[in-house]
Amino acid sequence: MRRPRQPVPAVRPGPPGCYAELLQGAPEAVRERADPAAEFPYTERHLRCVWADPAYRPAALRTTDGQMVTVEKPGCWNLEPGPDFLDARLLLEPGRRRVSGDVEIHIRPADWLRHGHRDDRRYARVVAHVTYFPGALAAGALPAGAVQIPLREALRADPAFSFESLDLTAYPHAVIAPAPPCAAVLAACPAETRAAVLEAAGAERLRQKAARFSAAIREQGAEQALYAETLAALGYKQNRLPFRRLAAVLPFSVLREESAGDILRAYALLCGVSGLLPARAQAAWPTETKQFVRQLWDHWWKCQDRWSATGGLALPATAWTLAGLRPANSPLRRLMAAAELFGGPQPLAEWLTTAPDPLSAAWVRLALRRLQQAGRGSFWWRRYTWSGPPLTKPVALIGAGRAAALLTNVLVPWLMATGRIAGGATLAAHLPPEDDNSLVRRTAFALFGRDHNPTLYRSGLRQQGLLQIFHDFCLNACSGCGNCSLADALRQWQPGAFSGI
Repeated sequence: MRRPRQPVPAVRPGPPGCYAELLQGAPEAVRERADPAAEFPYTERHLRCVWADPAYRPAALRTTDGQMVTVEKPGCWNLEPGPDFLDARLLLEPGRRRVSGDVEIHIRPADWLRHGHRDDRRYARVVAHVTYFPGALAAGALPAGAVQIPLREALRADPAFSFESLDLTAYPHAVIAPAPPCAAVLAACPAETRAAVLEAAGAERLRQKAARFSAAIREQGAEQALYAETLAALGYKQNRLPFRRLAAVLPFSVLREESAGDILRAYALLCGVSGLLPARAQAAWPTETKQFVRQLWDHWWKCQDRWSATGGLALPATAWTLAGLRPANSPLRRLMAAAELFGGPQPLAEWLTTAPDPLSAAWVRLALRRLQQAGRGSFWWRRYTWSGPPLTKPVALIGAGRAAALLTNVLVPWLMATGRIAGGATLAAHLPPEDDNSLVRRTAFALFGRDHNPTLYRSGLRQQGLLQIFHDFCLNACSGCGNCSLADALRQWQPGAFSGI
């Protein structure tokens, strides 16, 4: 006679002072630990690994409403805020409906609402909500057309599957996918050819940026175009749009006229129009902060009425993304850098047009120094917040990686558009590498394999080349690598111009 199954006793949390208390200061992904007392004693990362790896992902999947799911592409593992996987492609039966977009992974369906994704625009492209437990969210909770895919029953159907088999530390790079055709072609090429391909693609990317700058210059003028693109770049990802709006609402010519070369007046104007200037100093703030805010208001009150938010000119403070930013990337700090670059005695456009020998090694060093020293000695040079104490060491308002990105993506294309430099092969020698990013790593991984030497693209121009190849080929390969033309183009390519690819 079969014995009845005995209930498994719950594992109780530790006493006060245990390790769980330390986790309150850990990153969010760590804090969302598995509950040992729950039916599923694993984490969302376990589920992400399953979804990413075809060796573990069940072949027979169904949506909550019974549609069969074929995962043609699980998507790219997202290492930044937003959905867990980007640009996935699923085939749904019956009807052979193909959907493309992002995928979010949770343990339970209700986690979508609990984590606040419903009203987060970063999740607007989600086409599949993948969970361990079955269950359906109410209509309208997910983006229109998104399907819900539970994993539990499909995983239980495989007697060989165990979450304990997963090496969580190995992902996302543990997934071994078939090498794309372009990788095989490049693997047979000498290192000089691979470098030449990247540099040719990088030069093409800069040429296209210069062409867009030329159009902006015809419409806005050279100084305003440089000002707008620099501010947008200072916003990086989260605040690119409000910085661009600020450049439109407060044009360069008005900033120059009203600041008259005074950096503090320029900063007060930028802070006021951006909506980020505090209405009053807080009692708990340090004396130096109170004095600084008072100085800003001494300038701002004179023109406040003109830029009143009720008049539709000044930006609301809600236009900015402030949560989740690295403290060094605060818009308030970046605005001080902009005040010096465009409101100071020698605005950036004037410096660029008078500096000798652009793109020489010496000029690149000077340009990077000009950017990294912007706002040196200002209030924000040793501060992250209004309320915090001074830092023990100064932190540049524009770090080395952001300065390199500004040089490559803004300054050089602007100089090309204004005829100061021609671009071409001379770009290869001196452009510094930017901070690494997921698109560069992803494209390099596809082209050169996971064991490649990253020194191959440790230059600004070659990084630009990887991005250009991604946007021209990888991003547009809607039906996968099988129909991508890059491999055939590489076989016929001759050094000289990217247009040959």
